This record gives sequence, structure tokens and C-alpha cells, in this order.
Amino acid sequence: MALKLHGIPMSTCTTRVLTCLHEKGLDFELVPVNLFAGEHKQPPFLAKNPFGQIPVLEDGDFTLFESRAITAYLAEKYKETGCDLLRHNDLKEAALVKVWLEVESQHYYPAIYQIVYQFFALPLQGKTADQAIIDVNLEKLGKTPWASLINSRPNVKAWWEDISSRPAFKKVAEGMTFGEK
Repeated sequence: MALKLHGIPMSTCTTRVLTCLHEKGLDFELVPVNLFAGEHKQPPFLAKNPFGQIPVLEDGDFTLFESRAITAYLAEKYKETGCDLLRHNDLKEAALVKVWLEVESQHYYPAIYQIVYQFFALPLQGKTADQAIIDVNLEKLGKTPWASLINSRPNVKAWWEDISSRPAFKKVAEGMTFGEK
């Protein structure tokens, strides 16, 4: 097995890559990284990612970090395998995929990351969430035109129901355990 993904299933960035791997039907090894012990800040891991963050993908002698770069790499390298995530055969659809990837990374993720970190990650570390940070980021999401509640928009609701019912999504969600360190 040539593909190794270093990360943890609870990490949103790792789950992004896990979902891609499952959508493509690829064989891979998930190599757990103990963040609570600081494993990601030790020299062996820093040799893979100098920023000391997860996930990291190893594909033979090629190492790549940053979840969006990893998913783009996998979608391109394995474009003939599994789902065509980037819509290679339709230029207009491919362009729209790129637009929404940018929307997610620039408008949605920065705010939702802070909320998830405060609400889930800090309590796992025995720390208290800062409700002010949560509130500020909820407000940011509220000002984003794409951030309305899922159920209030029929097309978004249909998209969410479709994506969350996909086997790859379900497989990744089953692997997320919030109580493990």
C-alpha cells in the first residue's frame, strides 16, 4: 500500500482527505498522530510537514501536506478511479467546482473552524470554550450569503442530504470519535 495518511479522524482537515480517499475507492493506511502528546511538533513529523500540522500524505517517495492540496492531488492522480470529483469532462462544471472550493476555504472554513475548535477541541484538552469567539464567528457565518440554515434553502438541503448519505461520508463520520485522545 503506497498511500499513507498521517492524521486523526476527528480533524476536519483529515476528514476532508479521508472523504476524498473513500470517494476514489483508494487503499490507504491511516497513521494516527497523537496531537495531545505533541507528536506533530517532533522532528520526525516536522520532516514531513515543517508547519507541524495534520494531515500529511505519503505516496511512495512523495510527501504532501495541506488537505486541499492533498485532495486536489488525489483527484487528479486518480481521475479515472471512483467519482470524478473535479468534473474533468465538463469545463463549466469544473470551473464551478473550483469556485465553491474557494468559497468553502475563504468564507466558510475560517469561521466554522473556530467554532468547532472552541466547542469540541478545547474541551477535549480540559479547557473551557470562549463563547465570545464562538459568537463572533457565528455572526461572520450569518453575514456570508451561503451560510443560511441548511433546511431553509431547498437546494442546499438537497445537497446536504445527498452528500451526507454518500457511503464515503458515512464511513468517515463513523470513524470520528470525539472522546479519544
